Amino acid sequence: MSANALYTDLSDYYDLMCADIDYQAQSSSIHRLHQIFGNKGNTHLDLACGTGPHVRHFINYGYQSSGLDINQPMLDRATIRCPEAQFSLQNMSEFVVTEQLDLITCFLYSIHYCDGIDKLKECIVSAHKALKDGGIFCFNVVDKNKIDSDSFVEHTAENENSLFTFRSGWGYSGSGEKQSLKLSITKVTADDTLVWHDEHPMVALGFAELKEALKPYFEIHVFAHDYEKITAWDERSGNAIFACVKI
Repeated sequence: MSANALYTDLSDYYDLMCADIDYQAQSSSIHRLHQIFGNKGNTHLDLACGTGPHVRHFINYGYQSSGLDINQPMLDRATIRCPEAQFSLQNMSEFVVTEQLDLITCFLYSIHYCDGIDKLKECIVSAHKALKDGGIFCFNVVDKNKIDSDSFVEHTAENENSLFTFRSGWGYSGSGEKQSLKLSITKVTADDTLVWHDEHPMVALGFAELKEALKPYFEIHVFAHDYEKITAWDERSGNAIFACVKI
């Protein structure tokens, strides 16, 4: 089953799959970074917004918030969650906006959904064009050189008399610009069990390579992958938050 088919099939359960994510802490952290490094504006776009949980928090913070995604069922649910927001069906590598923005975000490592380094660079250029002077582009990212392909995260949740088990992890061969996001979802209802497996191709790159791609367009600030406090990246961890100010 393809990744898009899997996500479409499970759009009803996407929020359940992400139930352990602290969307408020993530949104609050980037809001603080925008207050520190941004241009004080309040227009916002969330790339790969899914069902819109981050957009909801940014609206609550006073932003004129919007989102884009390549999955229409996700956007349908985002519209229900955030009727005040504008949502569009677009690929984040080639997106366009009608008016320039103050803040662009991309959460949950979704920047890696760009199909290869060239597409990632197109995303960077698109974000630069879409931002006002002094606007910022914030996203989290994993360094391919630090990936442990044997490491997974797992959680369970109950919904409508069914028990769900969600399991995900990164896979990287050790060379090249492709890594994979491995997903396993199990739904148990009484004696009936349904299982979905997927291995979605994603772009792989190191932080040094990413910085080189960003340098022509942005002033780059790298922080520890900690949404509870703002601290500098220790230059050893394989996960980080990038806050990039348009130049």
